[in-house]
Amino acid sequence: MQGQNTLMKRGFVVKGAAVFDGTGAEPSIVDVGVVGDRIVAVGACDDRSLLAIDGAGLFLAPGFIDCHCHDDLAMLREPDRIEKIAQGVTTVIVGNCGFSLFPCNDSFRESLVEHAGSLLGSLGPTEVFECFDDYRRNLGEHGIGINVASLVGHGPLRLEALGFDSSEARSQEVESMEKRLEAQLQQGAIGLSLGLVYPPSAYATRLELLALCRVAARCGKPVAAHIRSYEAALLDATHEFLDLLRESGARGILSHLQAAGRPNWGMVTRALLELELARMDGIDVCFDMYPYLAGSSYALQLLPPSALEGGIGALKERLDSATYRAVLRAKVEQTDVDADGWQSKISVIGWESVLIAGTSSQALRDLEGKTLLEASLEASCEPFDVLERLIRIDNGATTLVLFQLAEDDLRAAFTHGLHMVGSDGIPRCGGSPHPRAFGAFPRVLNKIVGDARWISLPDAIRRMTSEPAMRFGLLDRGRIRPEAFADMVLFEPGFSDQATYEHSTQLATGAQYVWVNGKAVWAEGRSTGVRAGRVLA
Repeated sequence: MQGQNTLMKRGFVVKGAAVFDGTGAEPSIVDVGVVGDRIVAVGACDDRSLLAIDGAGLFLAPGFIDCHCHDDLAMLREPDRIEKIAQGVTTVIVGNCGFSLFPCNDSFRESLVEHAGSLLGSLGPTEVFECFDDYRRNLGEHGIGINVASLVGHGPLRLEALGFDSSEARSQEVESMEKRLEAQLQQGAIGLSLGLVYPPSAYATRLELLALCRVAARCGKPVAAHIRSYEAALLDATHEFLDLLRESGARGILSHLQAAGRPNWGMVTRALLELELARMDGIDVCFDMYPYLAGSSYALQLLPPSALEGGIGALKERLDSATYRAVLRAKVEQTDVDADGWQSKISVIGWESVLIAGTSSQALRDLEGKTLLEASLEASCEPFDVLERLIRIDNGATTLVLFQLAEDDLRAAFTHGLHMVGSDGIPRCGGSPHPRAFGAFPRVLNKIVGDARWISLPDAIRRMTSEPAMRFGLLDRGRIRPEAFADMVLFEPGFSDQATYEHSTQLATGAQYVWVNGKAVWAEGRSTGVRAGRVLA
């Protein structure tokens, strides 16, 4: 392949492509020269020591940055990250929604394995780490195909201090979390993430969260938040996050802004107004969102946070009581918002809108690809009975696809200037993951720009490159300019996603070359096997 011949030259130059620099500016036909891991020229470049790559008729952009995904475990197990590279993604931000594979000490290793495994899939005790440095070293042992930067999940911090206890953290426990967080940030983690619907993070009080946000602010790092509700309490949850940012001085990213369930559709516009008002008040906040009307999570998200008091083992023991089981079923199916502001997702989207996408148990594989309603009808039981089975056999870690969003809300998010693109992909072995893990970024270009015409191509590229680079402090990335790192994608005008809900692991088509730190990881439409990625700090 031509990409392999770059080893014979001291670098390469892409000639004749329409170059998008990542700022949102219109493209220009210029040469882009690369030596080592950096861009050295943007303009006329006739240096014959550089291998010339013909970009005529193609588009050249900075490599896409997936600002919100859950590739934490996949980076360890599948370091080539081919489905990301095929999308033109050169950097991923992991550790989102309060989940990260660190920090961890031996006394609560099992708890972190349980917590992380509920979202990321079954993992072993050697796949969680004492600190960010250990996670970084493990990633570097065999190389990685793309760059990765990690947030510090609030979940592990609270687990280490209180386990799955829902009690309010005492001052010494908060202080312990503060010290642990600051140590990770000093080692190079790029910020803090909150997952306020996921126990144990869901049990945190304002004082605990404010203390941790102040640590992030003091270290100059952002706070990304999966807020407490995307249902009826969306606005209250948005206000809570903005209040934390206001009081702490931290800059923030509201994760995957959406309104779930028909009764709540239309609320995104109101939430966006709250973000705009906060910006006017001096709060540095933005948000991310993926280009699909369905979301994805794990089975335990259908339960109220109180159900996870004490952990999954304690929940399964309580389910042995017919009385408790009846109470829990009533909560899962209730139509009212409870005293804690929790609204049952089932009540607003229905059992028929919850697709079983992937399980960790062979005994449950026959359920994959069916909705909870379909599975219950086949088994002549109630949908809650199927959910209980997923909890008992799969520890609630079953991946679900949730059909819950409105196109008008998605459009409001994607056309707003504070938006940036994140896939929110959860790559797991087996089953049918949400197609966003395999197609989110070309889908933005193909559907959001091409079919819907919601935003322009230069603006879409900005939202996937320079904007997340700036928000996460990834210096010298996300732009095509001299001295920037040479993370780039050369793609056809017809660059498009192929993954669907029925066939969700099909690779995107149309990327001709992808370079990571100046090395071709994808050349002439296929993987080169080169692992040129770095752990960014």
